[in-house]
Amino acid sequence: MKQFILNKKISAYLIIFLLVFLFSCVDREVKKKFDTKTKQVTATNKVPSSYSDTIKIRFAAAVFYYPDSMQLEKMRASMDSMIFKSTDHECYYLMKNAKTSLKVNWPKVRIFDASKARYLLFIKEDKSQICIDLNTKKDMCGLLLFNQVKDPLEADMANIDTALDFYFLK
Repeated sequence: MKQFILNKKISAYLIIFLLVFLFSCVDREVKKKFDTKTKQVTATNKVPSSYSDTIKIRFAAAVFYYPDSMQLEKMRASMDSMIFKSTDHECYYLMKNAKTSLKVNWPKVRIFDASKARYLLFIKEDKSQICIDLNTKKDMCGLLLFNQVKDPLEADMANIDTALDFYFLK
């Protein structure tokens, strides 16, 4: 009788061990696929700008950056079409929402679109300067906030209201 109970316990432990082993293998495979996809997107999502112009910003501003037409074509050719369409769609709606929020809640902040410039030169009230090379930004699009006192901040467009309040009020 004791041997039967012992075999039952061993069987239960063996089943639990097998289930844990199987699920851990499945999770690892999913992670690899996800990592591979992420690396592919990260490796191909930003093409150098075809412009070398600089935009000088001397006042409170929100600067939206996104690819110029040549960059978009190169990205479209180098990326999976579904990934490109999804990223392009996401950029469009995040930027549209952020611009609306800026116009309604922060009308004194000037809005710039920097698709035809490579460099952004922010000039602070104390005359110090910060230059940002947009080719170093890994994202396809983004938003930089500047209030003339603090260093420019790359804002989270998905949480734009919080980002604006945090940067401009504090």
